[in-house]
Amino acid sequence: MTPLVVRPFRSTDEDTVIELWKRCELIVPWNDPSRDIARKLRVNPEWFLVGLVEKRIVASVMAGYEGHRGWINYLAVCPDMRGRKFGRIMMGEAERSLRSAGCPKVNLQIRASNRAVIAFYERLGYSVDDVVSMGRRLERDD
Repeated sequence: MTPLVVRPFRSTDEDTVIELWKRCELIVPWNDPSRDIARKLRVNPEWFLVGLVEKRIVASVMAGYEGHRGWINYLAVCPDMRGRKFGRIMMGEAERSLRSAGCPKVNLQIRASNRAVIAFYERLGYSVDDVVSMGRRLERDD
């Protein structure tokens, strides 16, 4: 099996990464992926990672940390590359970055209807916290 090579995102990767997110159904109407990328590149851009197989981007993950909790966003693995542990590899790299920054806990959000992704994270040792996730938009993307 060809190994996954993980490296930081480059600006030339944007179109390919957005297409990957579309294939993985991560794009929602209220989030502009180009704006999300631009925002990430302003804060810890080195924690926006892509995974490549034979120079083709097949995975991504964004990690963030504000000093209290780490966050994972946009974990994606190309549908035709699933089952090769690439999601686990990408999460391992993101967690290593967060751990090296002193992050004590990682949070992430999953749509409740996405049972397969919930099961994936449970296999990695994540569990459902007894909290209510709330949000408020400070900037509209549409």
